[in-house]
Amino acid sequence: MSGSWPRRRFLGASGAVLGGGLLASAVGAPAFADADPWRTADRIRRRVRAPRFPHHRFRITDFGAKSDGTTDCTRAFDAAISACARRGGGRVVVPPGRYLTGPIRLRSHVDLHVDAGATILFDTDPARYLPAVYTRWQGVECYNYAPLIYAYGARNIAVTGTGTLDGQAGNTAWWPWKGRPEYGWKPGDPQEGPDWTLLQQWADQGVPVRDRVLGAGHYLRPNFIQPYHCENVLIEGVTIVNSPMWEIHPVLSRNVLVRDVTVISHGPNNDGCDPESSTDVVITGCTFDTGDDCIAIKAGRNADGRRVNTPSQNILVEDCEFRDGHGGVTIGSEMTGGVAGVYARNLRMTSPNLNSCLRLKSNSMRGGYIHDVHLKDVEVGRLSVAAIQVDFYYDEGPGHPYNPDVSGIHVENLHVGTTQYVLDMRGYPDAPIKDVTLAHCRFDTATAADIVENVEGLVLTDVTVNGSPVGARA
Repeated sequence: MSGSWPRRRFLGASGAVLGGGLLASAVGAPAFADADPWRTADRIRRRVRAPRFPHHRFRITDFGAKSDGTTDCTRAFDAAISACARRGGGRVVVPPGRYLTGPIRLRSHVDLHVDAGATILFDTDPARYLPAVYTRWQGVECYNYAPLIYAYGARNIAVTGTGTLDGQAGNTAWWPWKGRPEYGWKPGDPQEGPDWTLLQQWADQGVPVRDRVLGAGHYLRPNFIQPYHCENVLIEGVTIVNSPMWEIHPVLSRNVLVRDVTVISHGPNNDGCDPESSTDVVITGCTFDTGDDCIAIKAGRNADGRRVNTPSQNILVEDCEFRDGHGGVTIGSEMTGGVAGVYARNLRMTSPNLNSCLRLKSNSMRGGYIHDVHLKDVEVGRLSVAAIQVDFYYDEGPGHPYNPDVSGIHVENLHVGTTQYVLDMRGYPDAPIKDVTLAHCRFDTATAADIVENVEGLVLTDVTVNGSPVGARA
């Protein structure tokens, strides 16, 4: 259907078609409720600073590490990090070579620096990631296998350098636990489904977190990098490959800077960066090529999210490149504690395997809110589904008592070459999506009619699709 603008369906809160399709352009309508939200984004950027470290240096090779890729260097990493912490902090240096290790635990005031030419190879034996640690698994708190790099309650921590972090996950390690043949699972093999069901039941029943112990004999994959309850966190320069699950996952943390990181990992649930229930987060200069959402902002899930009740807020994404992935900039689906103040600008996206540019997903089990999302100056070559997607029917869908509250989605200067839908937005009749604006946007080829159901306050200003100007107010 390229070359002609497909018939659009604009539906109000009642689900009725507005004007039978195209409406008159909303000339003179305000583009945004906030006259200049990008000043707020600039304040976040200035406020989020990289931590500074003393000039002490600790080479892991001085603590017994061997760069042959087969010698277990776990004790050497731990000894170097402990020595650095005892001196009041500094840099733990991983020199060129290949270093095999189990999980790494960071401590306050320690920068784990991976030199160019250095690769940290993480052991794939699940027993190495025990004892279980306090963590979150898809938005639910529990004790589970330790993340590959983990910190709890730490201040001033970093993973830096231009080397590589290789989780060594694949169709023979970690990924088969997803329970799908394309990731190496075979009938009779263990899989995560029963444990994930059990964990959700524990949360719904109010089982104390201290009693939600998984790990040995269970099959929930660990995250790659997880700072939990941390402050002043820097992840910079490294390349992350072959992750068991989510790659960079700050939880309940503050002042987090993810800068110039490359993520290339196409396994199940391989999200690139997932700030969860965290405040003041900047993701800048990064490249994402992932098996799931590139960036997914989260805030806890269902009953557990309501118990913890901590939002993600003040999130800035800028100067990033997005390749494969489900969504480029995504919010949800674990967003029960709420998400507010998301700013994304100067982004480049393209891939036939990238579903959406801006993706918001929730349902009436999640509840929570998403308020004030701003996207501008984004160049997209190709998408497989929709430029902007807001879905209240994700996973459990409607019919539960916790309707999501989504309002204030503002998009400016977005150019998309090819997409199926421009807008794919589905609210509920009793919980419409509110206040969505597009200004100065161009969509060269859209091949299907938009889906816009139960949306109030939709305004398009200076928007062209398939070469024709369009505009609407719902």
